Amino acid sequence: MTEQEKQRPTDGRTGGEIHTENGEPKKKIGKVWLVGAGPGDVGLLTLKGARVLEQAEVVVYDSLVGDGVLAKIPQGIRTINVGKRAGHHTMPQEQINQVLLEEAEAGRRVVRLKGGDPFLFGRGGEELELLAEHKIPFEIVPGITSAIAVPAYNGIPVTHRDFCSSVHIITGHQRKGEPLNIDFDALVRIKGTLVFLMGISALPAIMQGLLEAGMHPDMPCAVLSRGTTAFQSCLESTVGQMEQTVREQEVVTPAIIVVGKVCVLHREFSWYEKLPLSGCRVIVTRPRGRSGRMSRLLRAKGAEVLELPSIETVPSGDLSGLAAALENLGAYHWTAFTSPYGVMLFFEELLKSGRDARALAGLKFAAIGEGTKKALAEHGIRADLLPDVYDGAHLGMALAETCGSGERILLPRAAIGSEEILAALAVRKDLTVDDVPVYETRYTGPEVLDETKLFVEGAVTLAVFTSASTVRGFASAAPGLDLRRVTAVCIGQQTAAAAKEFGMKTEIARKATMESLADCVEQVYRKIRPTDVC
Repeated sequence: MTEQEKQRPTDGRTGGEIHTENGEPKKKIGKVWLVGAGPGDVGLLTLKGARVLEQAEVVVYDSLVGDGVLAKIPQGIRTINVGKRAGHHTMPQEQINQVLLEEAEAGRRVVRLKGGDPFLFGRGGEELELLAEHKIPFEIVPGITSAIAVPAYNGIPVTHRDFCSSVHIITGHQRKGEPLNIDFDALVRIKGTLVFLMGISALPAIMQGLLEAGMHPDMPCAVLSRGTTAFQSCLESTVGQMEQTVREQEVVTPAIIVVGKVCVLHREFSWYEKLPLSGCRVIVTRPRGRSGRMSRLLRAKGAEVLELPSIETVPSGDLSGLAAALENLGAYHWTAFTSPYGVMLFFEELLKSGRDARALAGLKFAAIGEGTKKALAEHGIRADLLPDVYDGAHLGMALAETCGSGERILLPRAAIGSEEILAALAVRKDLTVDDVPVYETRYTGPEVLDETKLFVEGAVTLAVFTSASTVRGFASAAPGLDLRRVTAVCIGQQTAAAAKEFGMKTEIARKATMESLADCVEQVYRKIRPTDVC
């Protein structure tokens, strides 16, 4: 049983199998979690929401969930798109309720992933009614609402001591053919900031209602589109002029309407647009679980990052070669690692063999780059050799220059790895190199997001690649994509060469480090960044 499986619920209240007094299993009981996904930015998904999502067996999601959050859905689990946008309902609400019930009754851990917060105009209460009626266990994981977060990302505080002391959140959604059910007189009288969600189609009626209730035509107003994402925009106007302004400039939904004096603070307090990668949407293709550092560096610069692993690494089915090497560790002078994953597997198998770090006495270690060096350090090992350029060829050359005559090198790495390191070592005929496969690299791709569609629609700016295998995995996951559309930011020459083979436009980081790669993304984006800002 994996650690993740150990942590999964096992009792009747939380989902799992329960037993009668005589030990016989009863019907397995599922559970539903209503999880607020936030307004778009994956960084605004709560820690609890992310944890629940990791343990899901079924994810039922709507169209307002950000792509970055969708990319977090674990591979291999069942996903159900019940996406709802104004005028485009994939599934009626009653049917959604039934889906949740049926999946839970089948004993599954169900995550209902909803944009924003599930209880703020998210119909979370309606979905719970049927579950409660059938005594299905459920839990609510609140989400950050767009009513607060989107104005914040646009530099608009919804309350400010000098302007207002209250904020009011109103749905602008109206049933077809019916008038808005809004007390405009009360809203105008209270003099707080007004935030209208789902109100773009009803904007003329909202503006007219406010004016008829006595609001001054010059009251500042803003329409905030696709907030907290790379495509966010702010349309400033007044209550009296906003209808005309929206007619002149296209507004892309989802969008919210903010009315109040605080809107004038946008230009003074706007911060997102000033980040160097604001407006840049980047795909990171590293294996799941190894993209965190790259993603953090890019997000700190303002990028919206989609983690879409194009490869996965798994232990080789046959580790007998490594087992034999561990039995004969005393014969080796060097162990050279080409990835952090190779380091992890090496030490896992070392412990499984009944040995520990004491068995490594006298052995020297080489690492291909900083990440691998760090992985060694986590096991109490300081790398004896690090090449000036972090790739296989330079690691091989560094070893060839450093090793003494007749020394033996253990090379635990991918089953199908680069030949460059072996070619560089081949100049030393007096060295013995044991190239031992310890893991396999498999191509993979997103299950919820369509990479081809993202590029065709211009929804992605750049793709980041840290190896030739991630390039090939990406290409295999998007067979219908004209790869000439892709600007590839690559960690080294070998990776760039693979990208060029597929016709991608390529840029290469100055050094083979995550920091340099992030800087390269910034430099590339600086050349293509749109100059028009709100």
